[in-house]
This record gives sequence, C-alpha cells and structure tokens, in this order.
Amino acid sequence: MDSQQSIDPAVFRETLGHYPTGVAVITAIDETGEPVGMVIGSFTSVSLDPPLVAYLPMRRSYTYSRLRTSRYFCVNVLAADQQELCRAFVSRGADKFAGVRWTPAPAGSPVLDGVVSWIECEAERELDGGDHYIVLGRVRDLAVVRPTLPLLFFQGGYGRFSLPSLTAPADPDLIEGVRMAEAVRDRLEALARDVGADCSVLAKVGDEAVFVMTAGRDGGRGGGAAVGHRIPLIPPLGAVFHADADEDEVDEWLRRGQASDRELAGFRRNVEMVRDRGYSLSLMPSARLDRVSVMNDYSAADVLPIHERRIRRMIAETALLYEPDLEAGRTYDLHSIVVPVPSPDGRTRIALRMSSLPPGADIETIDGWVDRLKSAACAARRTLEDRGLPARAATG
Repeated sequence: MDSQQSIDPAVFRETLGHYPTGVAVITAIDETGEPVGMVIGSFTSVSLDPPLVAYLPMRRSYTYSRLRTSRYFCVNVLAADQQELCRAFVSRGADKFAGVRWTPAPAGSPVLDGVVSWIECEAERELDGGDHYIVLGRVRDLAVVRPTLPLLFFQGGYGRFSLPSLTAPADPDLIEGVRMAEAVRDRLEALARDVGADCSVLAKVGDEAVFVMTAGRDGGRGGGAAVGHRIPLIPPLGAVFHADADEDEVDEWLRRGQASDRELAGFRRNVEMVRDRGYSLSLMPSARLDRVSVMNDYSAADVLPIHERRIRRMIAETALLYEPDLEAGRTYDLHSIVVPVPSPDGRTRIALRMSSLPPGADIETIDGWVDRLKSAACAARRTLEDRGLPARAATG
C-alpha cells in the first residue's frame, strides 16, 4: 500500500475494533483538589526497568486537560461486573464521582472500589501521538484488589473473557454422579451423624473431581467443601480414581503433576497403596492453608488462570500428606478418608469421602472409620444396583 494513501476512518475503526482491549479509569486529583477520572481503552505496559506504563487520551479531551494538572495519576482496571461504573465515567457533563466510593492511593490518586487492580504513577512524559497524546507514567505503587475477570471492550460493546477450559462442563459423568449421590444421601447423612464427621460424594468429571453431595455431622451440609466445589485431579489428588486404571491412564494422570522423578515414584507408590488398601488417606495440613477459600475461587464462574495456579500450588504443598505410613502408639489428625466406588466396567467414577474428623486418632480409631466408610460404599452399591444405577463398591 502507498504510504501516502489515505485510510478510510470507518475501515480503520472497524478493523481495529476486532482487537479487544481492557478497560481502565484513569483518576487523579486536579489542581482544584477535586477528583477527576476518564475511561481509557488504550492503557498498556511499557517497561519493567524502569517500571513504565502508558495511556493515550484524545488531545481535545476536557477531562484530560484536568488530569494533566496533577503530578500523579492512578490506573483503575475495571472488573467485568463494573459496566455501570464504566458508563458513569463515559457520560458527559455529570459529576462522574457522584455516588462512587473510592480511597486514596499513597500519593492521593483515587482508587475506585471493586476494581481488579490499581497502578499509581508519576507523570513522566507526554509525547505526540497524532490526534492523541501518549502519556508515560512511572509506576510508584500498585496492587491487585480483586483477582477476577476484567472488563473488555470489543466491537463497540463491553464484555468479559470466556474460559471454557477452566469451567465445569455439563458432563454425563457429572449428571450420573449427582443421581448416584442422591440415591445414597440418607445413608451418608446417618454416617456423618454417627461418626461426628462430614461426608461427601465426589464425581470424576474429566480431569476434575466435583463435590456432588455433602452431609455435615450436625445434619447440615458440612463446614468444608460445598456442592459444586471442584478440584483438579493432579497427583497426589485422584489416586482413588486411578487405582484400577490401566498404565496409560495412570501415566497421563502423573504427567499433570509436572513433578520430579522422585515425586513421580512417590505418586506411583500412592496408587499402589490405594489399590492394596481400598482407600486413600491424608493428614491435616497447616492451619495457615485455607483450602476452602482456594476451592471457592477455583470453582467460581469467573475462575482465572491465577486461581488454577493457586490450587496447583496448594496441591503441591500438601503432597507429602497423602498415603502416610501410620505407626502404632501414635495419634494423627486426619484431613480425609476417601473410598472408591467403581462402576461395573472397573472404572471409578464416584467416591465417598469423610472429613472434619475428630483430631488425635490412633490407628484403631482410624481403622474403624475406614471400615465404616467401606461399609457405606458397599451399602451404596446395593442401593445403586437396586435403582439401576451402574456402580459397585470397592472391595478390600
């Protein structure tokens, strides 16, 4: 194309409109001491060393004429559920901060409530960018406030990311798992009351385990994982679903762990132990580890890659707590006992789980809990067969 050839503005906008951009509100305190803010879709990172960012306001923008009177400005990255806030700052003439809650960043720039993150900068330089300015800012402070999906602008409208690879599908295994769980609910609720623990049913759905039923010791739903919580089957998690699997499937499961050769050998040992004993056992992790909060984030509709990384890190940090060798004369604080319930084809699609167990248990007490959960699995198998649902309990 001839460098002098004119570009049709409509074609220019339409073509670039196929590229989605994040949405941010640039805020500052102007020379009169009043807060000022404008919506920007052109915010970008420029440099790590030194830490520089940039945004591109229009030359004729009245709001920018106020923003540029401040030495500092703050980039507020909007969340996907903040479209109304975005529209308020796009509107002309009105007091854009009316009814908007905010707190000052260290240098005084407004940080809007509910944003994903904020980045406070010192204005570094203003460059020529045609009908826009290119405003460089040196980052002085920043923080992630709410790690959730950001607001996007695409082809004239606002929207959000869709991350199907990180969301629980409407899988037939999930539907079957829910049906099986309902069939054994009464029995598990009775077991939870008798033992003084929480009981639940896990269903294998793809590469994840989903809680499809929970029963609390007090007759409620339990104080830990909730129905709908899901967790990736990354070694050592998932040994009960792979104890009867073929070697190729076990190898595929092991690869998800991204572990060292020594760790992989330990995970193979775990599978063998579960296969021999007929159950999986894990010890209580540190009280500092908020497993429920991590599962909440991973199971949410707006799950992000950061949530997947956090749950992977949690699993890795607790890997040594699975399938311990218990010694006579000692007591243990258990995190969970899980018993597989294989289907007639030998593949385990659901499992029964007992958690929130009384602390300080000796081997005899633990063996008693295991026997109770195995008995529940056997009884569940009979109930499921009577109702025509395809499952048979594990033996051993």
